[in-house]
Formats: sequence, C-alpha cells, structure tokens
Amino acid sequence: MSKSKVVSLHEAVSHIKDGDVIHFGGFYAIGTADDVIDEILRQGQKDLTVVNNDGNTPTVGVGRLIAAGRVKKFICSWCGLLPMIPEMVDKGELELELNPQGTLAERIRAAGFGLGGILTPTGVGTMVEQKWGQRVTLNGKDWLYHTPLRANVSVLEAYQADEAGNLIFHATQNNFNQVMAYAGDYVIASVIQPIVKKGELNPDYIQVQAPIVDALVQKEVK
Repeated sequence: MSKSKVVSLHEAVSHIKDGDVIHFGGFYAIGTADDVIDEILRQGQKDLTVVNNDGNTPTVGVGRLIAAGRVKKFICSWCGLLPMIPEMVDKGELELELNPQGTLAERIRAAGFGLGGILTPTGVGTMVEQKWGQRVTLNGKDWLYHTPLRANVSVLEAYQADEAGNLIFHATQNNFNQVMAYAGDYVIASVIQPIVKKGELNPDYIQVQAPIVDALVQKEVK
C-alpha cells in the first residue's frame, strides 16, 4: 500500500535550504504556489536561485521573494512588473539571467529527462548569446547551446491529487508545472482541491505520476 505523501506546509518547505535552486511553476503567478512562498518568507530561507517564467509583482508571485531580498539569482523569460530589478542588478544585490520562453522550458525539460542540454537558433546574435549562450555550428547552421536547468526543489501548484502523489493540472497550471515536476530533486505540490485516496482519480487524466512527487500540501482556500 502506498504511503500518503500529505504533509504540513511547514514540513514541506523545511526541505528548502539556504542557497537552493528552486523551480516555481506559474505564468504571471497563475499556477504558482503562493502558500509555499508565504511559508518561505516565514521560515527565512535566503540566497535562493529562483527559476520562474516571470517575476510578477513585488506583492504577487515570486516577486515577493525578490522584493524581500531572499533571492540571489533570478532565471526567467521576463522580469514581470518588478521595477526594482534593474536597480538591484546594478547594485550587485541580484544576478539576473534572461531566457527566451521556449529556451527556458526546454532547458528545464532537458534536466528532467536526462539530456545534456539543448540547441536552439533563438537568440543567435543577440544579448542572449553574448551573456548566456554558447554558439555552435552544425551542418552549416548556427545554434546556441544551453545547459540543462535542474533544481534542488520544484514547487508546483496542482488542481487535484491523490495521497500517493498523482497530479492533475487545470488550465494555466499546465504552463511550467508539468515540466518542472521532472527537473527537481525534491518535488512539492500544493493542491487546490481536497486530496483524495489513491485510486479515486481517473487515471486517464493524471499528468504527473506519483513516484515523481515527494510532498503534497493541501492548499487552504482563502
């Protein structure tokens, strides 16, 4: 019989350590586990490297961690509505790495599926190449090579789950949450709907399988 993976929010977040690389699912904070962010702010983890599509705002999404000074490096496809980022970068308070959105997703996928990196023509001849990519030429065409992007912890938001850890996503939750599930050493899923017993989910709808997930948190409806 599978052991329940449902734990308290405090216990789940206690696996995050100072200096960790964390993947946060979400697109403009939709599909981002805000309860986990709340708990990180309470527990005090710092010097984090945060990977997310966008920063959102100083009061919403991972932007709250940046505004609170908990993040030393931010890897994203755009900065969101975070006017403090340029100033923080100029002062040396934050390292910023920008990736085209598809490149970001594929780097995460490469980490999750054991690939040695990705090749993409996107960004050739731009600041992406100058600062973060490595140009290679294959079959007469120029590409940028990017390394896989793995995390110590992947933080997901799911719509439904069973206690074994099978996950179902809804709508915009499907953005980065699925691919990030496979690219984290420890995977936390915050679940919106009541977590059910194993076998109560329709297996045809399960998008991330139980062995991938380490901890489930029942999200409180605010």
